[in-house]
Amino acid sequence: MTTLTRRGRRAEAAQGSDKKPDAEDPADRELSEDDSDGSKDMRLTLMEEVLLLGLKDKEGYTSFWNDCISSGLRGGILIELALRGRICLEPLSLRKKRLLERKVLLKSDAPTGDVLLDETLRHIKATEPAETVQTWIELLTGETWNPFKLQYQLRNVRERIAKALVEKGILTTEKQNFLLFDMTTHPVSNATEKQRLVRRLQESVLERWVNEPRRMDRRTLALLVLAHSSDVLENIFASLADDKYDVAMNRTRDLLDADPEVEAAKAGGAEMIWAVLAAFNKS
Repeated sequence: MTTLTRRGRRAEAAQGSDKKPDAEDPADRELSEDDSDGSKDMRLTLMEEVLLLGLKDKEGYTSFWNDCISSGLRGGILIELALRGRICLEPLSLRKKRLLERKVLLKSDAPTGDVLLDETLRHIKATEPAETVQTWIELLTGETWNPFKLQYQLRNVRERIAKALVEKGILTTEKQNFLLFDMTTHPVSNATEKQRLVRRLQESVLERWVNEPRRMDRRTLALLVLAHSSDVLENIFASLADDKYDVAMNRTRDLLDADPEVEAAKAGGAEMIWAVLAAFNKS
């Protein structure tokens, strides 16, 4: 699990891309209503945005030292499915009050049009009894000692997300030689989209800060949580002047230090976001 730190490394940041999720399916209305800036820019999933934030622009790969992004992307899948109305947490009960005790339930098995989301949806639909958020992150990442559960691991997630970004014209594909092996990389080819994404997140913390998580746009809240969990938060704020950087990091630190149980109880529709944060806080 990553921690928030003062400015130590100046990430190779670029700025922003915007998005709105996919379809016109009624179950997706909640998702499109959350796009508070109302722009019509390219629609990216939370996973695509997290990976885009983590990629080095010219080299086309994530930091070799980042061992958090794999699980962060799986958390993004669960939040994306929840925002699209496909899954939810089971209702509160006397026996199960805490976020990490409540199971993930299927609300709709309607396809989303995204391969990773639909594959996860099939796993959740087929699993009996239901599992918790933390267990699903572990299963989708392949972190389980149960050989019968290895079937739930999502494979080649980063490469599949990168290929989706290539298809959308944001990344390109190259082969690089690393002395002992060749590696497929995906440099940024459309810097405008990444710049727009970074700028939107910077503005949400500096210019449109509401100081109350339940009033935040849910996709922005989710992306800040996932960027922290995936250890790519520094890449969002690295290009800021030092004074603005400190303000942005302090505000984000306050947000991420909030009690997920308390915030989930306040904010209808954001339970999955806080449950994912609670899972990473515990790991």
